[in-house]
Amino acid sequence: MVDTKEFYADCDNGRLPQVCWVIPSDAVSEHPPSSVLDGMAYVTGLINHIMQSTNWPSCAIFLCWDDWGGFYDHVPPPKVDRYGLGLRVPSMVISPYAKRGYIDHQTHSFESWLHLLEERFGLAPMTDRDQNADDMLECFDFNQPPRPPVVLSATRQGTPYPFEP
Repeated sequence: MVDTKEFYADCDNGRLPQVCWVIPSDAVSEHPPSSVLDGMAYVTGLINHIMQSTNWPSCAIFLCWDDWGGFYDHVPPPKVDRYGLGLRVPSMVISPYAKRGYIDHQTHSFESWLHLLEERFGLAPMTDRDQNADDMLECFDFNQPPRPPVVLSATRQGTPYPFEP
């Protein structure tokens, strides 16, 4: 657990640990009464910083929200155990090895990240949920050359994704 300033310093000095969880403060969390625009600018700036660092060539960023936004979801949550998975939430994989334009239609859960880390570092599963979760490896193509970063403007107005034919 470190302050965001230390995260940026570690990123600048190529000292990020092999695994980081970045959790925004309330002011940029996008939870009411916080502004979604402020949260968007914060996350964009954070990802841009990583992309422009020496960490980018070996990086995988899993960007996810912990809420569904309060909108109706017409798909019932899957039953994986007595608790179920809950409502679907948006998520993105950002990496020089992420498949371009790939939309994954498999069911993932927050435990999918744990499963991937457990495989990567040879760790035993902590629970049945992470043991049975998908590892999300289908989102990557490690045979492709690493792609350069796509740096977006970290403004409250947002930036459309640049057009690439």
